[in-house]
Amino acid sequence: MFSRWSNSHHNKENDSLQQESKIKELQAAIGPLSGRSLKYCTDACLRRYLEARNWNADKSKKMLEETIKWRSTYKPEEIRWHEVAVEGETGKVYRASFHDRHGRTVLILRPGKQNTTSLDNQLRHLVYLIENAILNLPETQEQMAWLIDFTGWTLSTSVPIKSAHDTINLLQNHYPERLAIAFLYNPPRIFEAFWKIVKYFMDAKTFQKVKFVYPKNTESVELMRSYFDEENLPTEFGGKAVLEYNHEEFSKQMSQDDIKSANLWGFDDKLQCIGNRHSGSDVAPEPVCLAPSAS
Repeated sequence: MFSRWSNSHHNKENDSLQQESKIKELQAAIGPLSGRSLKYCTDACLRRYLEARNWNADKSKKMLEETIKWRSTYKPEEIRWHEVAVEGETGKVYRASFHDRHGRTVLILRPGKQNTTSLDNQLRHLVYLIENAILNLPETQEQMAWLIDFTGWTLSTSVPIKSAHDTINLLQNHYPERLAIAFLYNPPRIFEAFWKIVKYFMDAKTFQKVKFVYPKNTESVELMRSYFDEENLPTEFGGKAVLEYNHEEFSKQMSQDDIKSANLWGFDDKLQCIGNRHSGSDVAPEPVCLAPSAS
């Protein structure tokens, strides 16, 4: 028995050494970084990209380089709540006040509460909340959980296929290994047609993280409850907590988190306010605060 433990321990050590070696290999392949890219590419970050590409350094390098390029143009860490707040008025996506049993941040998505038509702004809002979920992770945790409530969902409120494709790509390509689990709670039968198309956009790893929960299917309910305390789980997901989304309160919380984010990324948060040059006519002009670029 001791011999078996010793072998197992030895194998774990070997795996750990090999992984460290791969991280160093990827670091060297990426080359010198500066500013926000350097801040982004921590060892934990490189590990997630390697994990997503089955520890293939070449594939991980390509994936990470594409994210660095995307982040330098999209600038997700610069999005501020007041820029996307209109998207959040109905609480269609928000960060929950509770965590799952593993301490993960929880995002609640309620697609039936769609309130806008600009797909770009909807995606920007989601990116903001993904970044916010990551910002609020405890030190011991790297992943978040999603709870998706289908109350009020119809084909007319569903996102177009292209938008679903863009969202899945964004999550898979630029936030690898950030999603631990996504529970789709009681989707209507008509959702199956939508799902049949959407699931083909997912890689195998993401697909395995998506779980359907039906109140009458005991096994699926038990799986969800293995992740969530029933006392924390909202009644919409079969739990006991009564949660009301309060946009004003949530906005205050997000504004405080914007300061926390600015400090994390090293912005000078005596932010320079300049006139909004947003080209979308559906966005009311208001001062937008842009942080200076990191050197």
